[in-house]
Amino acid sequence: MSAVSSAVSRPVERSGLPWLIIVAGSIIAMLTFGPRSAMGFFQLPMLAEKGWDRTTFGLAMAFQNLCWGLGQPFFGAIADKFGTWRVLALSGLVYAAGLILMAFADAPIWLHIGGGVLVGLGVASGSFGIVLSAFARNVAPEQRSLAFGIGTAAGSAGMFLFAPLSQGLISAYGWSDSLVYLGLLMLLVPLFAIPLRGNAASGRQSEALYKQTVSEALKEALGHKSYLLLVSGFFVCGYQVAFITAHFPAYIGDIGIDARYAVIALALIGFFNIIGSFSAGIIGQRYSKPYFLALIYLARSVAVSAFLLLPQTPTSVIVFAVVMGLLWLSTVPPTNGLVAIMFGTRHLGLLGGIVFLSHQIGSFLGVWMGGYLYDQFGSYDPVWWVGVALGIFAAIVHWPIEERAVARPALA
Repeated sequence: MSAVSSAVSRPVERSGLPWLIIVAGSIIAMLTFGPRSAMGFFQLPMLAEKGWDRTTFGLAMAFQNLCWGLGQPFFGAIADKFGTWRVLALSGLVYAAGLILMAFADAPIWLHIGGGVLVGLGVASGSFGIVLSAFARNVAPEQRSLAFGIGTAAGSAGMFLFAPLSQGLISAYGWSDSLVYLGLLMLLVPLFAIPLRGNAASGRQSEALYKQTVSEALKEALGHKSYLLLVSGFFVCGYQVAFITAHFPAYIGDIGIDARYAVIALALIGFFNIIGSFSAGIIGQRYSKPYFLALIYLARSVAVSAFLLLPQTPTSVIVFAVVMGLLWLSTVPPTNGLVAIMFGTRHLGLLGGIVFLSHQIGSFLGVWMGGYLYDQFGSYDPVWWVGVALGIFAAIVHWPIEERAVARPALA
């Protein structure tokens, strides 16, 4: 038997996808990703009423992304051991509480706690990392990339649906009541989570688990070069997408384009994100995931550079939204797929969560720097160009990643 343990992915009889699990998890991804992707629409009406500056709102969204990242490994480890349903049920309750507290925030501290900390922890316990880990243990290894693409595309659908929904609610009921309504929607998450019950020892892949403690899994992963490169590269994804999510509506207004194009742009990003994410799942099954990721990051840098250097018009905003939508979350299926290939599914929630922590540290910086540098210089351009440089860096670090299982002693 070779040094690469067959325990990581012992052959499993191929069968159809577990559609109840896939559909339920996809609905959860849509619900949890939707409201946080629409936060940018709440910035200007909230600040106009409260008299706060953009740094205040940007800091709250930065806390949200940081708490999402910090919470992801812990909630992933809890789901691995105690079951996915428990963690997802907690997500719905915490997420709802955060949105409602944000709705009634009468001081920046409550905005930071509600829209920042609580919403961030709600997303951490109910987003891609938790859902995709449940998918991974219920499908055969050769089906994972496709399943990850479906789940990620569903999250993208949340962005597509919640952009116009949030703007419509704000126009009809005001920003505060709209946050309450979105919070109530999050109470559906525990119900849809029921089919995803079970932990890492359950599902089709339970017989193929390589037995490790959490500390052993962490030591193995943090000593693996390809994993560390993956962690460093995913930081860039967070920086780029979080900045656009939080600040693009305000940026559209700054360059003199009608605000309705911000709604159109984020909806288009969400729609083409569905196509890009699903396509990434299919491409990841057939071609090199590291090379594919490198090309995605390089394409993002080209797209942003062209958008900034060419005349900025409503048409260019739409074209930029379409291109960025195709590239938006297309990084998620191959990234999670690489973690599963390297280490198997036993601690996928934890190890995938650490990769995502890097993503959210990038998100924190992208959102916070967007508000801070705007207040300092009156322009978002410096943040855009930092994102271009980081995209080139990410392309470089993904290129040498090895798409294979970590070498382990063969099981007796």
